[in-house]
Amino acid sequence: MTAVAHAAGFARRTGGTRQLAGTGTLLRLALRRDRLLMPVWVLALGAVVTSGSGSLESLYDTAAKRADLAESLSTNGSLRAMYGPVFSDSLGGLVAWRFSGFVAVLAAVMSLITVVRHTREEEETGRQELLSSAMVGRRAPLTSALLTAFVANAALTLIITAGLAGPTGSGCGALAVGFTIGAIGMLFAGMAAIMAQLTESARLAKGLTAAVLGVAFVLRAAGDASGDDGSSVLTWLSPLGWAENVRPYAHERWWVLPLLAAAVVAQGAVAYVLAGRRDLGMSFLPTRPGPAEGRIATAAGLARRLQRGSVLGWAVGFFLAGIVFGGMAKGAADLVGDNEGAREIFERMGGQAAMTEAFLAAMIGMFGMIAALYTVASVLRLHGEETSQRAEPVPANAVGRLAWAAGHLVIAFGGAVVIMVMAGLGLTIGHGEEFGPIMGAVLVELPTVWLLGGLAVALYGLFPKAAAASWAVVGICLALGWIGPALDLPGAVMNLSPFSHLPKLPGPEMAWTPVLLMTAAAAALVTAGLGGLRRRDMQT
Repeated sequence: MTAVAHAAGFARRTGGTRQLAGTGTLLRLALRRDRLLMPVWVLALGAVVTSGSGSLESLYDTAAKRADLAESLSTNGSLRAMYGPVFSDSLGGLVAWRFSGFVAVLAAVMSLITVVRHTREEEETGRQELLSSAMVGRRAPLTSALLTAFVANAALTLIITAGLAGPTGSGCGALAVGFTIGAIGMLFAGMAAIMAQLTESARLAKGLTAAVLGVAFVLRAAGDASGDDGSSVLTWLSPLGWAENVRPYAHERWWVLPLLAAAVVAQGAVAYVLAGRRDLGMSFLPTRPGPAEGRIATAAGLARRLQRGSVLGWAVGFFLAGIVFGGMAKGAADLVGDNEGAREIFERMGGQAAMTEAFLAAMIGMFGMIAALYTVASVLRLHGEETSQRAEPVPANAVGRLAWAAGHLVIAFGGAVVIMVMAGLGLTIGHGEEFGPIMGAVLVELPTVWLLGGLAVALYGLFPKAAAASWAVVGICLALGWIGPALDLPGAVMNLSPFSHLPKLPGPEMAWTPVLLMTAAAAALVTAGLGGLRRRDMQT
């Protein structure tokens, strides 16, 4: 009995160690798998913040200009909802106001993708079961995933801190910006870790975490719209509001960072408890098994069931964002004022038109580039279904490959129409102007959205292992459209994005040639991709 008691005590003392066995190996494997994707994320986000200091310094090169800008921003509720309040009219304060909120959101997206990829996605594809047959502890995959996210966010923190310390002249402010963005990234890494335990699908885990991120953004926006000091209850209900209230370059509130750290630790603890109470491949949220009946019994019905939540979420988000941007357009001319540099940026983004129309054109162009992300993600759902072997039983029945793919492509390309129309409705309501010109400008973006979606179809059908490269193409287009005008990149570089060839509506006359050419190119790419899918073997 004594020996048994000693053995039981030893097991309890070493149980935690055994459950973390293999963490180092899995971490090295995760970093190797992300050796291309992670540096792109980190360097791109770091470059957005560090290059932003240079562009703002060139636009507002005197203290008087920065003070006037800060005063005008503080009185604009729509801009506060979008970017948050301005706590300092220094160069660093303006950089923190303009870039830290959005980069923090993108760091959260990077983190949730990383954690889900190395936890639930590994289980969903069956790879984790193979790894677990070796000396791998129960909690080792979760630990390695969180450590991978930590490496990415730590690198991003260092890049931002080093990049801002010199130009802004304040190491403390730069450190506050870097730590804030990194902390938000880790916070949503912890949230993704919890969702990966609760759900049985990697897509659902990502979707639920992204929904939490969306709610956090809406709460922060609603709170900041009602006041200019970040003290609203709604702002403090959002972790993005906590990050905002660190107030870099404005007598930093370092005591807010422990709140973020405590939330990260608490979420990690919850994820660890959940991971220890479920079997591999199982989840806490029940799934609804078949049989498939009614509309879901068809390939198109299955595609609608799988992607309807995504379409709804994107549509609601575009509609709400359209209302915000539409309201901001009314004060665009007042915001820019006599600053020729800012005016030139909006003109490069939105064309040579009146300032309000140029602002609307710029925002509509951003909607188009973001809609391309939805379309590519929806197209690549085909690739995910195939590699996870869920697609193989469908064509094995009385359903051809093209019919199976067509169901998803209708959602991908038709869903782009839906979400862009919702953006147009939101812009019309927010701006309070005629429906026709804004909706026409919104629909003109669709051929380019379809073109990038067609590229994803072609890569998936012809070169399935390279299908993920379509993300890089969309990312380049988004980067050129977002920061290219502010950096005054040469026209040859800007023209690499197909969005730069579209007419900048509303305002100038309609140019049909690029619209028709892009539509034809999109159709050709889809045809080539479906032809390749029909001829090649399905992946296993």
